Amino acid sequence: MNSKQRAYLRGEANALEAIFQIGKEGLSDVQITEIGFALHKRELIKLGILETCPVTAREAAVEIASRLKAEVVQVIGRKFVLYKKNHDIQRYGV
Repeated sequence: MNSKQRAYLRGEANALEAIFQIGKEGLSDVQITEIGFALHKRELIKLGILETCPVTAREAAVEIASRLKAEVVQVIGRKFVLYKKNHDIQRYGV
């Protein structure tokens, strides 16, 4: 993904609300599966990390992205945005 595509997706993600929160239990396999389903349906999702979470937002974003073969679009504070292209819907032109 090049910088223009990433900038476009960051702009699209501004209006999104975080649909998942990762808490004190950290990342579980069930959460990863559910995040994968959401990425398949939406392509672009925003997630949040609670203060009690044992990992940082960057660590969680990288782990989830690597396990789901997704892209980390941005990490700001306790929020991060992931993107995974779905050839069936192609909602975003990336």
